[in-house]
Amino acid sequence: MGSEAIIVFLLAGIVLVAGANFLSNVISPKSDNPQKREPYESGMVTKGPTWVQFKVGYYLFAILFLIFDVEVAFLVPWAVVFKDVGFVALIEIGIFLFILGLGLLYAWKKGALKWE
Repeated sequence: MGSEAIIVFLLAGIVLVAGANFLSNVISPKSDNPQKREPYESGMVTKGPTWVQFKVGYYLFAILFLIFDVEVAFLVPWAVVFKDVGFVALIEIGIFLFILGLGLLYAWKKGALKWE
């Protein structure tokens, strides 16, 4: 029973994804306007190359934001049930925050938080 269920779920996933892609291609509005194919940048025609490299610092800053955003996603449910889970959960969340603090300290020392 186990392997048949996996195959059924896999096939159902493939059919649903392929069907959604096909349906969106069929019913989506199409436009042959040449302006639609131009790169958009504040409505003005670009001058020079449109493929420019961004500093890796922007990506590091975004990744750090996501890491600490996920931290909040873990802290809110913990704070809601804090009275029910007891002292052990307080120690566990302390360890969690300590590890995240070490990550922040590491990023700070490496200069990932400098916006230059």
